[in-house]
Amino acid sequence: MNELPVITPSYRADASIFEQLHRSVLEFTPESTVHHVFVPMQDRHLFTQYEGARCRIWTSSELLPARHLAGGGWVMQQAIKIAAAAQLDAEAVLLVDSDVVLVRPVRADRFRSAGRLNLCRHENSITPEMRHFRWHQIARDLLGLPQAPPPLHDYISPLSFWEPATVRAMQARIREVTGQAWLDAFTSEQTISEYILYGVFVDEILSCAGPRPPGVWGVSLNAHQLTPLDHDAAIAFANRLGPAAVAIMISARSDTPEGVRRTAIRRCTEIVNAR
Repeated sequence: MNELPVITPSYRADASIFEQLHRSVLEFTPESTVHHVFVPMQDRHLFTQYEGARCRIWTSSELLPARHLAGGGWVMQQAIKIAAAAQLDAEAVLLVDSDVVLVRPVRADRFRSAGRLNLCRHENSITPEMRHFRWHQIARDLLGLPQAPPPLHDYISPLSFWEPATVRAMQARIREVTGQAWLDAFTSEQTISEYILYGVFVDEILSCAGPRPPGVWGVSLNAHQLTPLDHDAAIAFANRLGPAAVAIMISARSDTPEGVRRTAIRRCTEIVNAR
């Protein structure tokens, strides 16, 4: 059993920045960790250079039926995370996006408290004008829960820890509530968040009779902006790295040049080594 398998859906547009993520996975996760990467069939050749004892390149069609892959897109990538996590033989998995880079060691036991895996949770941070609010409504419908008044918790992070056993229980709950296969119910939604679905399930169904798992936030320092960072902005961003952060994310949609991304990574390395 791998101590902490890593799951990353990726594709052609992120092939160049994926190299930075994978290198950091090899450096900062246990030697037993295997990086499971899911890509479209037509993009597989761009990632085969990383295959080895600690990296497995899968095509999306090896995981999901072809009828769910025709449209591709964001919902399909979310479904891949759920399906992959459910199939892995592990107590915990780490989900990371292609534009993430680890900057500190990551082990499952670091994110456990009293034997329970911590949940990425930003308390009472979602209000009705945010699109996240709609994702909460959809998650509650799929899980058979009544709608809840705002503010609501945010569970979305480019780096998250899930328990495969919990994912399988969530899939079963969706089947029970909707009368459909979980994948059919999930992909029938035009907009949805896998992280909010998982977080609501953990907090409001698994924990309904007892305390919720401890929450963590800020495990990744994020730059969500859609415009490129320059050298000075990359340094300023990296300087915000706090002691709890084990990773950074510079959005792939920002089109930040690779050299600038490396500048931010080097600055984070300097900060970590200085502490």
